[in-house]
Amino acid sequence: MDTTLQDPLVGQLLDGRYRVEARIAVGGMATVYRAVDTRLDRVLALKVMHPALAADGAFVERFIREAKSVARLAHPNVVQVFDQGADGSYVYLAMEYIAGCTLRDVLRERGALQPRAALDILEPVLAALGAAHRAGFVHRDMKPENVLIGDDGRVKVADFGLVRSVDTVTTTTGAVLGTVAYLAPEQIEQPGAADPRVDVYACGVVLYEMLTGEKPHDGDSPAIVLYKHLHEDVPPPSALVPGMPFELDELVASATARTPDVRPYDAVALLGQVREARAPLSVDQLDAMPPQAVSGGHDNAEDRTSVIPRSLTVPRPLPVNDDDPADGEDPLNRTSRFQSGPPLPPRRRSARPRRGVLALIAAVLLVFGVGAGVWYINSGQFTKVPAVLTQKEAEARTRLEAAGLEVGKVRHQHSDTVKRGTVMDTDPDPGARIRKHDSVTLTVSDGPEIVKVPDVTGSRQDKAEELLKTDGLEPGLVTQEFSEDVIKGFVISTDPEAGTKRRAGTAVSIVVSKGAPVDIPDVTGDALNDARAELEEAGLKVKVATEQVNSEFDKGLVATQTPEEGSEAAEGDTVTLTVSKGPEMVEVPDVVGASVDDAKSLLEQSGFEVEEDRGLLGIFGDTVKSQSVDGGDTAPKGSTITITIR
Repeated sequence: MDTTLQDPLVGQLLDGRYRVEARIAVGGMATVYRAVDTRLDRVLALKVMHPALAADGAFVERFIREAKSVARLAHPNVVQVFDQGADGSYVYLAMEYIAGCTLRDVLRERGALQPRAALDILEPVLAALGAAHRAGFVHRDMKPENVLIGDDGRVKVADFGLVRSVDTVTTTTGAVLGTVAYLAPEQIEQPGAADPRVDVYACGVVLYEMLTGEKPHDGDSPAIVLYKHLHEDVPPPSALVPGMPFELDELVASATARTPDVRPYDAVALLGQVREARAPLSVDQLDAMPPQAVSGGHDNAEDRTSVIPRSLTVPRPLPVNDDDPADGEDPLNRTSRFQSGPPLPPRRRSARPRRGVLALIAAVLLVFGVGAGVWYINSGQFTKVPAVLTQKEAEARTRLEAAGLEVGKVRHQHSDTVKRGTVMDTDPDPGARIRKHDSVTLTVSDGPEIVKVPDVTGSRQDKAEELLKTDGLEPGLVTQEFSEDVIKGFVISTDPEAGTKRRAGTAVSIVVSKGAPVDIPDVTGDALNDARAELEEAGLKVKVATEQVNSEFDKGLVATQTPEEGSEAAEGDTVTLTVSKGPEMVEVPDVVGASVDDAKSLLEQSGFEVEEDRGLLGIFGDTVKSQSVDGGDTAPKGSTITITIR
């Protein structure tokens, strides 16, 4: 039975404008419908918040605020927000409707994608994220479900800025796994992290999944997946797809580096790396079908296996040394542009009998020349550079020599993704046409670059950070500690410590001195000038709060201080003083004649301390004979009222 028939919104006119036609999807935050804007007569998508969330005023306010912000993010690869409103308990967004499918649908149906298709999808996604990052937005929930692929091949990113409006976490195991698979390590360690690099990490995971058909980290529970994100690198796609170009391995490794500082700083930077990685790939490499691809039952080459037409994403260059045909001109008849004057009537063949003969001779010579060229090219004078990437240097030499080529220069370069001693690049590129017996330059991996952590203890913080970068490392987390021996602002220690060997690009934590600790004196109850002088003499700065408070101290004296007495502070730290408005005066209740318990309860509820005076005669009494402040009079809140008992 169609579940949409049970949905009360289907068939309704929401907010007097949007006619709800069908339910598209249900999520943890909202339900999405296909609807028609009756005012503008266009199909759109309505995201209607679940009523339970709509009852939360703070959530709705934030939802609306973020929706307005996203509506200003105009980009062709971002699902646009048209309108926002409420109709009774229904809070909604009116958004662009994309007829098509999600990337998750494609991966579920196709498994792994060809590198060309994966990059065709990734580039517009990064273009959308890049525009958002430069505008101050972070998506924070990038995954295949939020990548929409239209029937016309356009790629759109959905749920911009709205994915973090919900503060609760879905507890359904499948839903959690679907989200944690793309979380950056810093999102796990510091929930709420909102740096563009979390989107970069997620895009690296999505690229890995498109290339291999699998998520890089799996497990029986979300906790296992989270642990792997924190402690295991994303493996290279070539581990699952033999022959995968090392450029794509490096691209995934760069985007999914566990240390945020090692990743591209935003989606624009990652997009630049994608284009650099794509440029040297041959047609065979881009169109290689991975073994994980699902191909059964799909005979149409123009269906979803091609995902996006190339012309929609990467403009093709004009032919080299060839004129661009004018608008409307037949490109097969380029010479017509260079004719001048009115067309001439046809001449009789007898008028210039030699013209046909010359044309025939030219044609014969042309055919002969083309044939000779083809013969020359195919006569064994040329060959193709064999694919030797990821092979050991000796194996690469043997294969090149077997192809009739010589090994020229052998360069060495460090790499975090290519195994030490194996080929990571050739010049010319694999598959390029080359004359036999020419030389091929090999670039061999030296593995990850290993550097020693320099000794920066005793250096000023900024100088220490420069030294770390000079040695190929990255400054990491900076913490501060008190030190009797190290001057304030200078480095006490590093983690890893000096002399430790680490990969280039590793982040090094720095502990910086706060200077010798200063004991904060107690100045509450002192005159403001006296308190200021005492604190400044101790090497501290003083700030006076603009608001005053009631306290037990007289008006004009220091009521409170932050930090309090006994706390440790560094020299130059600030202590904030709040000045007293005097005690708060409270009316004293009349308790004469009441029982002792009732009198004490009533006085304490009014904010007073109670003291009993029983004397010799009131030892066994239980009735209040008199009170130190008469009922109806006022006394400072917190002061003591003495009751006499008889």
